[in-house]
Amino acid sequence: SGMLRWSMPILLAGLGGLFSERVGVVNIGLEGMMILGTWCGAMGAIELGPWGGLVAGMIGGALGALLHAVSTVQFGVDHIISGVAINILAPGLTRFLSDQVFNGWEGGSITQSPRAVGLPKIDVPLLAGRGGSTSLLGEIDDEDWFFVSDVAGFLEGAMQGLSLFTIIAFLLVPLSGFVLWRTRLGLRIRICGERPEAGESLGVNIYLHKYIGVITSGAFAGLAGGFIAMELAGIYREGQTLGRGFIGLAALIFGNWRPGGVMLGSLLFGYPFVLALRDSEGLGTRALLLVIGIALVAVLVYSVVNQNRTDAIIAGVLAVAMLVWWSQSSTAPNWLPNTMPYATVLLVLVFMSQRLRMPAADGQIYRKGG
Repeated sequence: SGMLRWSMPILLAGLGGLFSERVGVVNIGLEGMMILGTWCGAMGAIELGPWGGLVAGMIGGALGALLHAVSTVQFGVDHIISGVAINILAPGLTRFLSDQVFNGWEGGSITQSPRAVGLPKIDVPLLAGRGGSTSLLGEIDDEDWFFVSDVAGFLEGAMQGLSLFTIIAFLLVPLSGFVLWRTRLGLRIRICGERPEAGESLGVNIYLHKYIGVITSGAFAGLAGGFIAMELAGIYREGQTLGRGFIGLAALIFGNWRPGGVMLGSLLFGYPFVLALRDSEGLGTRALLLVIGIALVAVLVYSVVNQNRTDAIIAGVLAVAMLVWWSQSSTAPNWLPNTMPYATVLLVLVFMSQRLRMPAADGQIYRKGG
């Protein structure tokens, strides 16, 4: 349950990066757009209720993306420089807005807002009820059947206290895939990131579709920020994004620029954070060492089967190191879960770089007729 909640901002940020990079614009400003989304989402939830907060968060992120689109698409500013500028601008802007708006409200200050109510939460009927309600998965979990009960307990946790916000975020994954790969708009978006000159020769308005992709990217990032303020914290606080915009980009790379891969990456990256927060004794965090070691052994076997000697040696050395570390320690350091997302991306790049394929024109400056 915690994994689902904590991975949603990463998922939404990753989907935002997907739309931006599919039109050929690198968007490292996702973090700043998410910050704008946290402030606007909290403001909207306070004034208009949770659904208003959802829409306001999207608008806040989209405005930040519009600035990114104007600078990169219209004026040809380097994508990285523009993204860094947005990441610097957003915290200062939200600090100013908080001083002007929240500072005089009860419970508000220059660094935080009053309480912001999130969307309702539900239990899936029959499968995961609570408080005396029927729970088929809970009954299976109580039977202590080998593996089956463990799977039932996992599914029960995923279906209890499920926020409507989380359901919306998951539905955006197949919707994004459908739009990008099954519609005319998606085809035009993808040609902007692959061969914009070819699209231009066929009459596609490349500038327009780049604007659509980047602004959609910001709307997703703003939605992620609204989720943090409304669902995870119930309040806007300065600095509460904690770098999730960058982790969303890591999930995008891990997922090979595909919606399903972004979802798997976000779930993988979200779980260690929850484990670190709720594992006071460090035993679950220590178990991560074993999981990493087993995964590296699998990579070792795969590399040997495919006769890739270099990858096999690297995977073997890392696997032995992790398994020895796990066997010789009673707990694991607190920094391990926080570094896992970035370490995972590095391992993916090392062992699967030949299978990763970013859009061909990603990050390139496009000029009509150029």
